[in-house]
Amino acid sequence: MKEKLTIVKVGGAVVEDELQLAQLLRDFSAIEGRKVLVHGGGRKATKMAERLGIETHMVNGRRITDSDMLEVVTMVYGGLVNKNLVARLQANGVNAIGLTGADASVIRSHKRPIKEGIDYGWVGDVDHADGQMLRNLIEAGITPVMAPLTHDGAGHILNTNADTIASETAKALAPYYDVTLIFSFEKKGVLSNPDDDDSVIPRITHADFIRYKADGTISGGMLPKIENALSAVDAGVSRVIITLATTIDGHHGTVIE
Repeated sequence: MKEKLTIVKVGGAVVEDELQLAQLLRDFSAIEGRKVLVHGGGRKATKMAERLGIETHMVNGRRITDSDMLEVVTMVYGGLVNKNLVARLQANGVNAIGLTGADASVIRSHKRPIKEGIDYGWVGDVDHADGQMLRNLIEAGITPVMAPLTHDGAGHILNTNADTIASETAKALAPYYDVTLIFSFEKKGVLSNPDDDDSVIPRITHADFIRYKADGTISGGMLPKIENALSAVDAGVSRVIITLATTIDGHHGTVIE
């Protein structure tokens, strides 16, 4: 039997909310066994860009990353957010290490090509995640804390969606562990009515997703999140849950199957 491993992805809105973040870090620290934390930080990046006089452009919930914005996200994701999380986990007794995809080449990507007239700039689509390298760290008793940055092997950092980082990390580690992937954010799960926080859809399959996407029940930023979740399930990840940041025990939220 494979040893259990829990991967928790925490969204940028939670990173911004001190109470939610403190609770999540306590809960994450209490998870028994092997674990990995993946984080976003888009709201902090937007605020930092504004302070620096750099305009933020989004298309379909995705950040356009020109050279100036790349410097901002590298500083914020790889530095400010990542190292603060590492320090706070150390204070909670978790021996954490902060990683971008460039560190030990754990996640390699290519620059997203221009599609339908949209140039996303220095945005990366993942080619490979090195599960063996991550496993080496995990087996040494170290908890990776992964920032949403990757590299192309030619010296360029690439801004990469944090949900994708979580999904690709889970897929890379699935051959070695019984992986549970938890997407934690500011809602109780995937909602059938965005104005009703209690309208949680308990279970979503591929067929459900196609239907919900077609009728508009699921839209916007939730679409890539569920696409990443379904991709992880297809690749052998045991369980994928989308849930509230303060309930990462695996007994609440939306299960993706």
